Amino acid sequence: MKSTNLMKDLKALSAQELKSRGVKISQEMMKLRFQKTTGQLKQTHRITELRRELARVNTLLTQAKNSNGKA
Repeated sequence: MKSTNLMKDLKALSAQELKSRGVKISQEMMKLRFQKTTGQLKQTHRITELRRELARVNTLLTQAKNSNGKA
């Protein structure tokens, strides 16, 4: 998925949904790291994609927190 479409989808989510999405991404990353360690991971690029998606989620959560605090 392109990052522009991903950002549009993420911006439409509430803070609670973003938090749960972040947890799911973290869990999937952990599974992929275990697969990589054991030599079972075929799509190594997926770890990088998830890491970046998690960073986007965390950025949106921070922005939402800052905008709520200043208003």
